[in-house]
Amino acid sequence: MTLPEKFIENMQTRLGEALPDFQKALDTVPPVSIRFNPAKSTQKTVLEIEETIPWSENGRYLKSRPVFTLDPAFHAGAYYVQEASSMFLEHVFKQVVHRKGPIKVLDLCAAPGGKTTLLASLLGKDDFLVANEVVKNRLGILKENLSKWGFNNLIISNQDPETFSDLEGFFDVVLVDAPCSGEGMFRKDLNARNEWSEAHVQMCSARQRRILSAAAMLVAPNGVLIYSTCTFNEHENHDNVKWLNRTLDFETLKIETPDEWNIEEKENGFQFFPHRNKGEGFFIATMKNLSREARFVKGKPDFNRLKREQRALLEAWIKPEVFSELEFYYKNDGNIIAMRTALLGQYGSVLRALSKRSSGFEIGIFKGKDFVPSHAFALSDMVSGSIKRLELEEKEALKFLKKENFDFEEGENGWLLVTYGNLGLGWIKKIGDRMNNYLPTEWRIRMEVE
Repeated sequence: MTLPEKFIENMQTRLGEALPDFQKALDTVPPVSIRFNPAKSTQKTVLEIEETIPWSENGRYLKSRPVFTLDPAFHAGAYYVQEASSMFLEHVFKQVVHRKGPIKVLDLCAAPGGKTTLLASLLGKDDFLVANEVVKNRLGILKENLSKWGFNNLIISNQDPETFSDLEGFFDVVLVDAPCSGEGMFRKDLNARNEWSEAHVQMCSARQRRILSAAAMLVAPNGVLIYSTCTFNEHENHDNVKWLNRTLDFETLKIETPDEWNIEEKENGFQFFPHRNKGEGFFIATMKNLSREARFVKGKPDFNRLKREQRALLEAWIKPEVFSELEFYYKNDGNIIAMRTALLGQYGSVLRALSKRSSGFEIGIFKGKDFVPSHAFALSDMVSGSIKRLELEEKEALKFLKKENFDFEEGENGWLLVTYGNLGLGWIKKIGDRMNNYLPTEWRIRMEVE
């Protein structure tokens, strides 16, 4: 499929003599890359590693593209399939975020969750993350990917950026991975070529400025705004950064990057090209907030605390060192939320400010005196070592993920954490000779497994 004629003209102005190399690169097979989850060891996987991605500690290029759906380690959150250029966010974050204590981070355009999970891997146990997605039908995949990743100090929201006004100056880091014209995806997604037009570029640029205006107000004094797109044109990239710095009191931060990475650096950001870098088109810039007072509304979680006797029952399910640092609350629907005591203020402020959002990390629900654990809890690092495990090999793990019956040794009745490579996959409950599989139906594998 040919490239749009006007796009080629624009890239000729942009690249000059390098245009033929650029066009040739767009007709090659894209590299395959993944990023390991540092919180989960990968003992079993179908991956064939080729080399490390230089700007990402846990990023790897693969020799070929496996069927990720048929790798139980993928379902357990051992790694995320992510385009290599976009992992440059890790290098940027490590250079511009200077910690003096716990930090609060917002990913304003988060779905499907690649950059959100990357940010989660860079955060500690007292840091706080909000993942927002404007498009409602993209929330499902965002929630699934974040559950697999296992970072628990998290709220997921579904709001327009302009509705965050009660959190002005709240976040130390705000990421805007903006909706764009998608020029950087021309190699991976041929349909993107058909959808491209100059009018669409101008529309995207205007929309990005609206999002950036709202995002800038949320950055704490001396905090950082990170802006990225998967496109090449300057209207959506450098021009928007210049506009923000000129309109508001921000300045572009300098990022040190090795010359051998061959990333184009300009005054206001970095640009990846497929003929120069082993990845797709990607732009990123980082700006510091030079002024503005924080004016966010403080709050506390407005939920009922868990009853003492139920809290005592939960203690057997959660690692002791984790349990001692948590508070537990009921939601109106009966689900139980676990929040780190040190983060109650952060949770309270966000829960008060946003109307369309999750309420924190749901670990399960009580039915009488019986605790029914959530699937997200199975994928977390909170489950006590005293909970019985059922370690499966690949064949049985895939049957579990398809919600099909599989053979396992008889044992006592009760809950079992299903694992693969010692990583949680989900829950089953054995009742006599019956096994109930608690994997969410919408998560089950639907393709044929040989």
